[in-house]
Amino acid sequence: MIYDMLVVGGGPCGYAAALYGGRAGLSVLLLEKLSPGGQMATTDMIDNYPGFPEGINGFDLAMLMKQSAERFGLRTETADVTGAELEGDIKVLRTDGGKYEGRTVVIATGASPKELGLERERELRGRGMSYCATCDGMFYRGKTVAVAGGGDTAAADALYLSRICEKIYLVHRRDSLRAAKTYADKLAACKNVEFVWNSGVTALRGEGKLEGVEVTDKNSGEKRELAVDGLFVAVGSRPNSESFGGALKTDERGYICADETTRTELPGVFAAGDVRTKALRQVVTAVADGAVAAHFAEEYLSMK
Repeated sequence: MIYDMLVVGGGPCGYAAALYGGRAGLSVLLLEKLSPGGQMATTDMIDNYPGFPEGINGFDLAMLMKQSAERFGLRTETADVTGAELEGDIKVLRTDGGKYEGRTVVIATGASPKELGLERERELRGRGMSYCATCDGMFYRGKTVAVAGGGDTAAADALYLSRICEKIYLVHRRDSLRAAKTYADKLAACKNVEFVWNSGVTALRGEGKLEGVEVTDKNSGEKRELAVDGLFVAVGSRPNSESFGGALKTDERGYICADETTRTELPGVFAAGDVRTKALRQVVTAVADGAVAAHFAEEYLSMK
């Protein structure tokens, strides 16, 4: 079968694209390699998505999004895309479960935060470990947290948290921030931010939830224990675009080049959500991208 739209990725962007596509009368197949929700499903509580005044568990929200799309005929296959032929009127996706064909493709594979590689890091995710200050910062109001990183994202996270938390440790492996000077100047003026220079987080403390971190000075080897309620990791992210390597133009970090229309340089191929070049990566912006991609996919098909 040749579908009107193939959607790659079962996160908020993918389900929004499938919902809008199905509602427009398109035949839609969504390919998801693991389980519904993507990165969102690993978040214990989402309290900045409109419509849920008490917040909602990330996996629960993913299932609601999936059900909404299925209401309009969405078909889902569990498959990992291993290659793609995206030129021409019929696009082909090769997966570990076979080959699928479609007239349009929406790539909504998202991005993954880089981890520190510490023991029990994944176990404590959502239990003190976080990779998004704007997503989870409110859960630490009035508490003590640490931020690992020294670039613009880490600095912006620390500034954001400085308005919410009692104290912030900013742990950076160098003796100065890589972030823009404007960030550095603002952080220096924050009385509740303490810089921990030339250091890295080397161990996590606590049972069941994070209760502290060990930091090690990279020059002297001296270790220090910090009692914190949360650790925000901001050492970069990587787009999940490797399956389309070489088929589409990407920026220097691997994000697929697409503007606010989500169109790529190949007709009928759209990159939406966290996998594309964009300024803000949140559930709400991913959903918006999915709707936009479906709109322009429908427009593309109507002109064929």
